[in-house]
Amino acid sequence: MGRIMAIDYGKKRTGIAVTDPLQIIATALTTIDSPELIPFLKTYMAREPVEKIIVGMPKNWDDTDTHGTEGARKAIAEIKKHFPQIPVEETDERYTSKMAKDAMLQMGLKKKDRRDKKTVDRIAATIMLQEYLQAHSG
Repeated sequence: MGRIMAIDYGKKRTGIAVTDPLQIIATALTTIDSPELIPFLKTYMAREPVEKIIVGMPKNWDDTDTHGTEGARKAIAEIKKHFPQIPVEETDERYTSKMAKDAMLQMGLKKKDRRDKKTVDRIAATIMLQEYLQAHSG
């Protein structure tokens, strides 16, 4: 069984989370510069089997596109082009950044650490993946 990967794509940075091989636990993997996404995925997938990729789709509360929606769609198209054998699914990412910030506060991270957008992106991808696992379990 391969891992499931979650991608929280942003114009500048992309947060990435993965499951364990049994697809039980979501873990933050890294935050990369967005232009490095495809090279990163090629390197990672050469080492680890990935069964599915989920990509957060930014939407407004009323389901209209945000400034980030087009970038996420382009990222999905690139992933599908380079990895046609791996299914790619969109998932709602509306609350993940706020949830990530709340989680960082609850974990007792210092204000300076909570301002680190790389950490927020990584945790947001992890929350997105954990929600996906919960919605698709059983």
